[in-house]
Amino acid sequence: MTASETRRASRVTRRRFCQVSGVSACALASAGAGALSIDFLRPRVLFEPPTRFTVGRPETLGVGTVITDEQHHVFIERVAGGYRALSSVCTHLGCITRYVPGENVIACPCHGSRFGLDGEVLEGPAPRPLRCLQMSLSDRGEIQVDTAVEVPQGTTFKL
Repeated sequence: MTASETRRASRVTRRRFCQVSGVSACALASAGAGALSIDFLRPRVLFEPPTRFTVGRPETLGVGTVITDEQHHVFIERVAGGYRALSSVCTHLGCITRYVPGENVIACPCHGSRFGLDGEVLEGPAPRPLRCLQMSLSDRGEIQVDTAVEVPQGTTFKL
């Protein structure tokens, strides 16, 4: 074989290049579709925290005491007639409110809404009172709050 024949034999033809390129593109697209299909079949589960939690024994709260549970966004208070749990999520835009002990109010630091300790709106743009939440005693005699159950405004629980 001469040198020119060897060069001609080792050259890739246009037809062969198009064949290899087309097969490679199809293989790459199939691999991508397979990877997406496998990812689609995996379950997407949201593990949300439980809505029920305990805050302690009833005897530990004195009348007029307000406890802030920042993890669950709840205020637990002891009033003369029993106990009350309020959501600390503002009903205006969902900001987290703060208890102001000197003024005995719950205030939204973002937009100026202020709530009484019964959850009623005192001032500001909030359209509704704070949510009042279900309370009960657990099997171990501790106060249990359920953030998934809303009760009528002003409800107090005798535990």
